[in-house]
Amino acid sequence: MRSDNVTKGVQQAPHRSLMNALGMTEEEKNRPLIGIVNSYNEIVPGHMNLDKITEAVKLGVAMAGGTPVVFPAIAVCDGIAMGHVGMKYSLVTRDLICDSTECMAMAHQFDGLVCIPNCDKNVPGLLMAAARLNVPSIVLTCGYQLGGQCMAGEFVDIDDVYEAIGAVACGSKTFEELVDMTNHAITTPGVCAGLGTANSMHIVAEGLGMALPGNAPILADSAKLYRYCELVGKRIVEMVENDEKPRNIITKEAIENAIMVVLAIGGSVNTVRHLSAIATEAEIDMDVVKTYEKFADTIHLLTAVRPNGPYRTENLEAAGGCRAVMKRLEKYLHLDAMTVSGKTVGENIKDAKVLRDEVIKPMEDPQSYRPGVGILRGNLCPNGAIVKLSAVPNELPSFEGKAVIFDGEDEAIKVGLGQGKIKPGDVIVLRNMGPKGGPGTVFACSFVAALNGANLASQVAVVTDGELSGLNRGIIVGQVMPEAAMGGPLAVIREGETIKLDFVNRTMNVDIPQEELDKRVAEWKPLDRELAPGYLAQYHELVQPIEQGAVLGYRSFRDKK
Repeated sequence: MRSDNVTKGVQQAPHRSLMNALGMTEEEKNRPLIGIVNSYNEIVPGHMNLDKITEAVKLGVAMAGGTPVVFPAIAVCDGIAMGHVGMKYSLVTRDLICDSTECMAMAHQFDGLVCIPNCDKNVPGLLMAAARLNVPSIVLTCGYQLGGQCMAGEFVDIDDVYEAIGAVACGSKTFEELVDMTNHAITTPGVCAGLGTANSMHIVAEGLGMALPGNAPILADSAKLYRYCELVGKRIVEMVENDEKPRNIITKEAIENAIMVVLAIGGSVNTVRHLSAIATEAEIDMDVVKTYEKFADTIHLLTAVRPNGPYRTENLEAAGGCRAVMKRLEKYLHLDAMTVSGKTVGENIKDAKVLRDEVIKPMEDPQSYRPGVGILRGNLCPNGAIVKLSAVPNELPSFEGKAVIFDGEDEAIKVGLGQGKIKPGDVIVLRNMGPKGGPGTVFACSFVAALNGANLASQVAVVTDGELSGLNRGIIVGQVMPEAAMGGPLAVIREGETIKLDFVNRTMNVDIPQEELDKRVAEWKPLDRELAPGYLAQYHELVQPIEQGAVLGYRSFRDKK
């Protein structure tokens, strides 16, 4: 076992003394040493109960004959970090989580890992770590929160609160109504309701084969989740004994399976970047952006879970969850792909059933023939841009408007909405918000929610190189590649120029001659700004393009080749 490097031999006597100090018995030192990456903290609602989850996993590990050892991973609440400088510290934590997990696993020579994430950046960060380390690993995602009923009798969740901000601004809701919604929107621990990035990545983890079948979606703090904890603890010991490693599971075929699931559920656009990063860490030479395009005309939208429709995350779980979605996709998936269950995808979904046809529709009669996520191409996004087609009204095959440009979300909210600069028919451009430009990708979530609350969602379009919430709805194009801070065309378009979006042919172009656009790009110079010393300055220097997953440059697989 790997842990023999710290538990066996004469030279390891001091190591054993230190383990004695932890209270470990000789028997415990001789068992498989299982690192449990616990993302618990007291500021993130999706992580506030992970201490109890961890204890249940420890019990499963011990029951199977392993020695559980807990260590932490940081976690940022995107919602609390949103709308101020803290948002720049969200995406960047994904790489810190990956790097710090590598440090702990290598320094202490764990035989296997149980990764316990929940929110947006922890799930991909720990999947990246598992792919990089390639020691037996299993992911346990820990569930969604429930909304509640406000005094007016309306059922609300966190997404409704975001949109209510714009409704208050335009006078369609009162401040008192906003306070009522705020106080009733979240009634349990767990990740934000709906198919935002967190719930989408939970489903990705299962679709990828790195979580046990039936893990997603799952209600946080439920008895069902605690039963999974013990199963996960027992299973990781078996994986160590059988030497079942992540790179036997995270393969090109597995990533294709995960992409098909994302398209079918209308998952978060941010899955594109995260799956690109996971592929990079697993040293899989594939273009994830093009793979989304490859399946976009084959895989239709099967679910109508918020923001794609009226159903909620708990309805998706009740309908059969990820396994049921994969059952609908059975003839398209790579059924021989291995999973952490020790069985293939085909074996895992053999007996799966769709329990509510109206929630998970068949491919022959989908919610929409559009895929959930689309990749746009054109002179404004030569390397692609991402749109959540499932959240764009079906009656809008295209959109055309004059560019109204803002360098950041704050200016767009204060000037664009607050001073009435934004009008119906505009294409709002938010630039210098990407991984390098932020630095650390900046969410456009608050601005987009405010647009929805002001009833402008279907009357304007938003184009940004920043990050979008998977909960956003409307005509929103994000993660424009290359980003403005890397000299992409978005950096050089001008106020009032016409931008054309075509969702049928999946194109996005600015209506100026190509020669003029090329001239501007050639003459472009980076913004002259001084970054304060610290992690963001380091990140700015190292981060790679979005299409490579925005991984840090020192570990870009493509750069090594």
